[in-house]
Amino acid sequence: MRVPTKALACGLGAMTFLAACNNKADVLTTQSGLDRRDFQATVNGDSTDLYVIRNAGGMEVCITNYGGRVVSLMVPDATGELRDVVQGFAHIDGYTAEPSSFGATMGRFANRINNGRFVLDDDTVQLDRNNGEHTIHGGGEGWRSQVFEAHQPNDSTLVLAYISPDGESGFPGEVTVSVTFAVSHPNELTIDYKAETTEKTVINLTNHSFFNLSGNPTNTILDDILYVNATQYTPLDSTLITTGEISPVAGSPFDFTEPVSIGTALARNPSHAQLQIASGIDHNFVLDTDGDIDKLAARLYAPSSGIAMEVYTNEPGMQVYTGNMLDGSRTGKENVPYSKQTAICLETQHFPDAPNKLHWPTTVLEPGESYLSTCIYRFSVVKE
Repeated sequence: MRVPTKALACGLGAMTFLAACNNKADVLTTQSGLDRRDFQATVNGDSTDLYVIRNAGGMEVCITNYGGRVVSLMVPDATGELRDVVQGFAHIDGYTAEPSSFGATMGRFANRINNGRFVLDDDTVQLDRNNGEHTIHGGGEGWRSQVFEAHQPNDSTLVLAYISPDGESGFPGEVTVSVTFAVSHPNELTIDYKAETTEKTVINLTNHSFFNLSGNPTNTILDDILYVNATQYTPLDSTLITTGEISPVAGSPFDFTEPVSIGTALARNPSHAQLQIASGIDHNFVLDTDGDIDKLAARLYAPSSGIAMEVYTNEPGMQVYTGNMLDGSRTGKENVPYSKQTAICLETQHFPDAPNKLHWPTTVLEPGESYLSTCIYRFSVVKE
């Protein structure tokens, strides 16, 4: 029998900061036009809601505890007008009706694991396979479909907590996780992940927000300028599993070592085998930041709005996904269909299928250790 996450989170000694389980998100409507009441429901026996965090400059982030999802993210453009720069839905039903990754906290293991299988201490672990023959984003019981316990200590911070039971989607060990979202001045969204386990396991967490910095979800991201601090990337096989190789980006559509529009990069060699496999870019980049969170990992700029976003992380990799599978079948906020390449994801992470590539940075978490990961999205404007 599934124990409600609220009872688990509030009963865990390591999570005593959640004991009050209070919620300071008392606003009903938001700057992005969302109504909090549209997110108040019961899913899998737990209560969902919408939480609002803001900084003094007017930046606003709306987050639902269903899947730990960023629903809207309002930042000023070059004229000072606030624009919503992420895709999402205006009602909880948009997230629960069918599986999706929009804005979600991905766990227990973000991205793909080959055949849903890996070896840990000579034992073969078999996971729930929910992506053909593979496991993606934690399997069918992944955290994007779980309800987190929420605690809002102040107007600019939200802490979400979840206890992933031993055996969830096949993963060993009970994992306790907290995800802290905080906005600060100047216009930064910081996401801090912390996790502990009762048994040896693997873990790889990220946020899967779909960004459109133009603030107009009908625009494509092809004119946006992207820089990625990576001279190498990890190629894929025909089933989108990393091959184990690490290849140079030089001379390929994956070379963003100098800022270039996404459309220009894709047009360098549209018949490139890796672009054909993923119908665009859906690849892990090997960051040249050495885990230093003060080093710039990526920068995205939308000339149409003047909004720029920098990414910082202590992770070794970042998945760049150019919204290739968006096909207009999902209608989001303001009744806008989300069409191909109308958003880009910049997901800080360990490398996909790392449990099966022992020569790559490890994703193993031992009892008594803490998994710590941070991603910072820093927004600014460019006035031309």
